[in-house]
This record gives sequence, structure tokens and C-alpha cells, in this order.
Amino acid sequence: MKTMLFIVNPRAGKTRSRAPLFDAVSIFSRAGYLVHVHLTEGTGDAAATVASLGGQFDAVVCAGGDGTLNETLSGLMTLPKRPPVGYLPCGSTNDFAASLRLPLQIPAAAEAVIAGTPRPLDVGLHNGRHFAYVASFGAFTRASYAAAQSAKNALGHFAYVLEGLNSLNSLRPYPCRLVADGEIIQGEYIFGAICNTTSLAGMIRLNPNRVEMNDGRFELLLLENPKTPLDLQNLVVALTSMEYDYPGVIFRHVRQVTVESDEAMPWSLDGEYAPGAPCVEIRNLPGAVELLLPDNA
Repeated sequence: MKTMLFIVNPRAGKTRSRAPLFDAVSIFSRAGYLVHVHLTEGTGDAAATVASLGGQFDAVVCAGGDGTLNETLSGLMTLPKRPPVGYLPCGSTNDFAASLRLPLQIPAAAEAVIAGTPRPLDVGLHNGRHFAYVASFGAFTRASYAAAQSAKNALGHFAYVLEGLNSLNSLRPYPCRLVADGEIIQGEYIFGAICNTTSLAGMIRLNPNRVEMNDGRFELLLLENPKTPLDLQNLVVALTSMEYDYPGVIFRHVRQVTVESDEAMPWSLDGEYAPGAPCVEIRNLPGAVELLLPDNA
């Protein structure tokens, strides 16, 4: 019999009902898995559990938001042999699930895991800390981790929007120097992201035809500091229209990025706070894990 470690964040999402999770366990059991369920008890628990136990199982599946997936992958990255991982999205925004076109209903997502094929996924490394799909700074970055969990559970994506609007009221540029695969990029930016996704904070979309999650490269997106409110409006319109050649938008495909700044800018890794440093090294780890994905992903 195959074995599965099922990591569940009971605090994720807008509903506290356990019924869909029981359905998921039933689906996994019918597929021939002996399921070990672990309910997380706080920050870091998922990563520690997967690092300690994950190597003993044929598959690891997590149910929660993007932060739960981040911890699960971080735990897997400590293992010399990594079992394939499945993801049941039940967070507030589920950016990465949207990129992967995963079902948002837990039973359907569980069926997708069972029917899924292991596919390589690039993982990011940010000054020694792993991330699944995005490292970002500037506007909307604070929104991804500052909104209270109670607000996320009650309001879902709207909580992020509200916090993002508050961030815009105090919009500020971050002067920095980046070295991206040898290219030097320097300026003042209101937002920056090194990502492997088509959705950022539920607000910014990247062209899915320009994003490959297992090509050994991340997408680098920078928004230059607008001089006037009209410039900001035009920048937002260009980004919404995916006009990556528009003045003020910088878009690259990169394997490695160094970000240098006079101050330690706060970062967000998969929606979770990460302290900044005067120099941040970000690398792509090609095909570091295998993700169980349906054929249409």
C-alpha cells in the first residue's frame, strides 16, 4: 500500500468546515493510499513536519493557502530524496493555484492530485530561504502578509484589495541596483517581483504564454517610480494590458538576481513576510521538486 503525508492548515480559508477534508482523505484512501493526517499548529510547523517525516512517504499533500505550500516545499527541500507533492488550495487568494489552474473545491482538487502526473517545478532561493512562486518588494507586498488572518478568512481576496489600497496611499519608491543574469538594472521602483506565476497578490496578472514553471528561469517584473498620478494610471493600464515594453515596466526572464539597496527592504515570499538585507541573492533551482498536476495545468 502507498503512503501519504497529508498536511492540513485548519486556519486557512473562509470556512472552518472539516467535511471537504474528510472527503479528500476518503478519495486518497480509495486510490490506495494509507493517509497520515497532520494538522498544523502554527507558523513553521508544516515545514518542520515535512522535513522530519516527509521522506518516509510516497507522496506529500498539503491543504491550505500559499503559505502552507511554501512551508511544505521548504520542508521537502531539506530531504535528499523528495516525494512528489500535491496541493489542495483553500487559502484566501490562492495565487499559485490560479496559475496552475487547480480546482478550488477540495474534493475536486484531491481527485486532481490522484489523477495528476508528477511534473518538475522550479523552486526559488532567497538568501537561503525557499519560495514556491514569488519574492516581491514594494507596493502590494505588504498587503500579502499584513492583512489579519481573521480579515482574510472573512473577506477573502477583498481583504488584500483593501490593504493594497492602503499601501497605495503611502506609495514610496525603493532605490536599488539589480544584477540579473549579468545585466545591471538600476533605478527607483515602487514594485519588484521575481516570480514563477501568472498571478501576484490577486491583483497583477502575467501573460501565461510568457511564464513556464519548469524552464529554469523566473520572471523579473519591475515598476519604475511614476512622476505624476497620470503616469501611475498609465503604468497600471499597461500592466493590466500586459504591455511589458511600456516605459516604466521592466520585464525579463532570469536565472539569478542580486538586489542591492541602501536599506533593508521588506520582502514577501509566497505572501509571507521575509526580512530584507542590503544585498539579497535570489536563485532559480530548476526542477527541484515534483508537483502532482492534472493534464490541463
